[in-house]
Amino acid sequence: MLDLYTPGTSMLHRMSPGPKMAALAIAATALFLQESLLVTALAVVAILALYRVANIPMKTALAQIRPLMWIFVIFFAVQWYFSGLTLAAYVVLRLAALILLASLVTLTTRASDMIDSMTRALRLFKPIGVNPDKVSLAISLALRFIPVLGRIATEVREAQKTRGLERSIIAVAMPLAIRAIKMADDVSDAIESRGYRS
Repeated sequence: MLDLYTPGTSMLHRMSPGPKMAALAIAATALFLQESLLVTALAVVAILALYRVANIPMKTALAQIRPLMWIFVIFFAVQWYFSGLTLAAYVVLRLAALILLASLVTLTTRASDMIDSMTRALRLFKPIGVNPDKVSLAISLALRFIPVLGRIATEVREAQKTRGLERSIIAVAMPLAIRAIKMADDVSDAIESRGYRS
């Protein structure tokens, strides 16, 4: 259910999951360390270019962030009010870049390959009590959580729209929160059912 993999033969599809996830971690860290609006905007353009390299339509790329637009609007308004237009644009673009980049990894990587790669890497920490299987599964599911949550948000918004409640933040947020908690419970049950105990 949480595997968002889109089949393809592009360079990104063929790339090993390890380097892709390492690049994701490095890029995400770099985005947080720099504070330039121009650099952040260029990063978004570069990430969208990578979607083209992966032969993933722009429609699919935009679909990763469209369900979260209302969150972007809230973030933008709050940051603009307290810190100014430039910082507001920077914060929203950085968040969009992170979501697009994480989504690109999940769209071009099978869930099983990602879990296997993380499990191998985490075995180095097994002597200090880390359970590689449990941690890698949790991280893999977390990478998929935001795009799936976005799709749930779209479903909830459409359902509330038919009731004339699409303008009510509470009417949209409460069902979304409940479904997110239910998903978290399902993930926890799945981890425990596989015997991944700490």
